[in-house]
Amino acid sequence: MRKVKLQMQMSIDGFVAGPDGEMDWMSWNWGDDINKYVTDLTTPVDTILLGRNMAGGFISHWKEITKNPDNPQYPFARIMYDTPKVIFSKTLPKSDPVLNEWDNSIIANGIISEEIKQLKAQPGKDIIVYGGANFVSNLIKYNLINEYHLFINPAVIGSGKTIFKEREERLNLKLIEATAFSCGIVVLCYHPAQ
Repeated sequence: MRKVKLQMQMSIDGFVAGPDGEMDWMSWNWGDDINKYVTDLTTPVDTILLGRNMAGGFISHWKEITKNPDNPQYPFARIMYDTPKVIFSKTLPKSDPVLNEWDNSIIANGIISEEIKQLKAQPGKDIIVYGGANFVSNLIKYNLINEYHLFINPAVIGSGKTIFKEREERLNLKLIEATAFSCGIVVLCYHPAQ
């Protein structure tokens, strides 16, 4: 069965975005060490899951970088842009014209737990989730994540959006690895303990 991996940037105090979605607190002066970690994390992946609110910015960001082969991020951007994406939305119909701008993307608007279980049962490589906060909160609520890769940024922002707000009962996690990087980010990798 395919694994669902979460890669999420967080502040030290547990927020994934500011109250109005601000992300200016994130560290992006990544070195070769953290870039290698991300490459190793995404190499065994053939599907990206995104919430509707995250999809537009995510896809347009990587598409813009693919227009310039001289950009140092070009090889990774090509992977991010070319990898098939499943966008979860309660409001976009499956035939929405916005898909014309979102190459390699399909809309999923069924029951999230059932949609994810069907994806995990299909043949293929692993699946990675990047966000947004509400979408990830629902994945955590229904215990659909197999690996948590939490990128803890050296910032305290005081308030904002969290990914654990929908969880109604305790979730025990087992620390698999903690890795500090030169840019100040520490990545904590957890698996569900059960």
